[in-house]
Amino acid sequence: MNEVERLANRIRIHAMRMIRNAKSSHLGGNFSMAEIMAVLYTRILKISPESIEDPNRDRLILSKGHAAAGYYATLAECGFFPLEWLDSFYTDGARLAGHATRGTPGIEVSSGALGHGLSMAVGMALAAKRDEASWRTFAVLSDGECDEGSTWEATMLAAQHGLDNLVAIVDYNKIQALGHTKDVVDLEPFADKWSAFRWAVQEVDGHDCRALESLLKSVPLQPGKPTCIIAHTVKGKGVSFMEDSLLWHYRNPQGEEYEKALAELEANQ
Repeated sequence: MNEVERLANRIRIHAMRMIRNAKSSHLGGNFSMAEIMAVLYTRILKISPESIEDPNRDRLILSKGHAAAGYYATLAECGFFPLEWLDSFYTDGARLAGHATRGTPGIEVSSGALGHGLSMAVGMALAAKRDEASWRTFAVLSDGECDEGSTWEATMLAAQHGLDNLVAIVDYNKIQALGHTKDVVDLEPFADKWSAFRWAVQEVDGHDCRALESLLKSVPLQPGKPTCIIAHTVKGKGVSFMEDSLLWHYRNPQGEEYEKALAELEANQ
């Protein structure tokens, strides 16, 4: 296991502890995006704790803002704020709210109202394009929010303006709140949809850190077009009894479940 893979594993450990302590939810979706976040913050994004006010920094929007625990864990591990802040996640008076919230060091916008993140990212990318600025905008989406019309309105607008400084990464774990995506609203043929909306599209194993890094370092995939990366992931990745299970969208682990899951994750450190 390399440095980035170990970071992804630590993100899962932090997120699970935070969600357990807060008696919160969305653990499965936090786990599925761990490698995506680890690669972005250690290998791709031009941003650091020292440059969070730099106008030339890259921007990231976690459109699936309900996966805030993993986002906060990533930022803390990368030095944006102390790891101790994670201990009070989603409790009264805590610095870290249940959804990703602006005002937390490193977070650009408040998010979690699904279907809004890509629209905000398009606005940022368009502003950079008109200013002839070099910074880029990345948006991490859930697959479930691709059921929403606002996502596709933003997709059309991005293509219309040739926003090749915009990258959408879809955490395609194929489970949303009430079931598998194919049973709720089938997204397939998913890559073809993005292509039809005039985006450059590439699919990747969302848990393969090397493949993610290589692909993200090659963006834009096509000059004059925004990039969509469809990251095939597993909900609950990293814990055997949580993987590909709808149960862990809302359930939080307690007692023996927590100890068993923690043992599996710690064995991978």
